[in-house]
Amino acid sequence: MFAKLTGKIDAIFQDSLILDVGGVGYHVFASGRSLSNIGGTGAPVSMWIETHVREDHIHLYGFLSVEERDWFRLLTSVQGVGAKSGLAILSACAVDRLPMIIASGDSHALRQADGVGPKLAVRICTELKDKVQNMNLSVSGHNQGLPPVSQKGKEKTSLVTTPVNDFGIDQDAVSALVNLGYGRAESFSAVVAARQKSNDDYVTIDVLIKSALKDLAR
Repeated sequence: MFAKLTGKIDAIFQDSLILDVGGVGYHVFASGRSLSNIGGTGAPVSMWIETHVREDHIHLYGFLSVEERDWFRLLTSVQGVGAKSGLAILSACAVDRLPMIIASGDSHALRQADGVGPKLAVRICTELKDKVQNMNLSVSGHNQGLPPVSQKGKEKTSLVTTPVNDFGIDQDAVSALVNLGYGRAESFSAVVAARQKSNDDYVTIDVLIKSALKDLAR
């Protein structure tokens, strides 16, 4: 089946787009995050494709990065998470945030996605926790151009401080805590809690680590 499609955008809808590839229009479903960053009608685009074949339909799901596609596959491997819910989670949570969210058991973040209730959010965290513990949390080059929908256009302004929506610094904070002898899972939780407590738009790694250490010392 299809693995990747390259063409021009013919039309964009709320949850999908028509991708014109050599005069053939493919109806491709995508996350709100991808659709908000994909460009306008007529813009060229390449999308990684996941094909779902059912008795009554064939649906194509498109992603701007391999990471987003792989997270879609991982999320939909959880019982109760269908393609629609998977895209909803990817719309609500950037892929660079998902390892941190799941490893720390932050089910509240997953509940921001349409159709994801408390029980399903907890199940996702529980079933995927072991799989994300050893993931590299750094933001890959594929995703650096995809800010959260609500923060579109916001860019980093310093190498020392970081916007609230940039989780590259979180990886360094977690690594520092692990090097101090704390478990990776509890380090995840402490860093997430420290960031949530911060009222500043920009947070230094020192502040993040100090706040996390206070929680871990309790």
